[in-house]
Amino acid sequence: MNNILSWAEEDRPREKLMLKGKAALSDAELIAILIGSGTRELSAVDLSKLILRSVGNNLNELAKLTINDLMKFKGVGDAKAISIAAALELGRRRKESEVVRKAKITSSGDAYQAMIPYLLDLSHEQFWVLLLNRASEIIRPFQISIGGVAGTVADPKIIFKSAIEYLASAIILVHNHPSGNLTPSQADLDLTKRVKEAGRLLDIPILDHLIFGDNGYFSFADKGIL
Repeated sequence: MNNILSWAEEDRPREKLMLKGKAALSDAELIAILIGSGTRELSAVDLSKLILRSVGNNLNELAKLTINDLMKFKGVGDAKAISIAAALELGRRRKESEVVRKAKITSSGDAYQAMIPYLLDLSHEQFWVLLLNRASEIIRPFQISIGGVAGTVADPKIIFKSAIEYLASAIILVHNHPSGNLTPSQADLDLTKRVKEAGRLLDIPILDHLIFGDNGYFSFADKGIL
């Protein structure tokens, strides 16, 4: 009965999804549904495979591509590139909403996992704080600043303004190093010292400072330098 025009055009991913369910489709077939059509030489699935091969078949790497990067592939215009970017962003936001529901922070690893939806795949630095209640549950992550490739500046006044506004009992500082080098700079060390002292005076302790990388993190608390 599954004679959908003899299942031409690379098994027709839309029909395959309807008949077999979304889990039956490959990454390339799912992307093919997003872009809709290929080129004269390539089907939508083949074009999707080409795009995936360019990033080592890694969806995290695909998420790093800009609209202009995607449009470099023949057959991908702005509408198709935007569809791919929007779908990947929805996936990121889904992970974000799941993290918020988990909430409890008991280790540096928990804090790192909580920040993955916000800091993964970024090409520039951002500085965030995790605002915690007395039970070490996340009240909310709060973005303090956005910087360039080389660094960002975090103002302790803004950090503690957010903590006071949301009645936080403790804070974890988090910023990313897009380069992947997780070694703290002297500026990182100096800032941590200043914020820790301000937290002591305000009775809002700094529990940790994480340097976030896509493949791992550095914890000031774990290393005993907080």
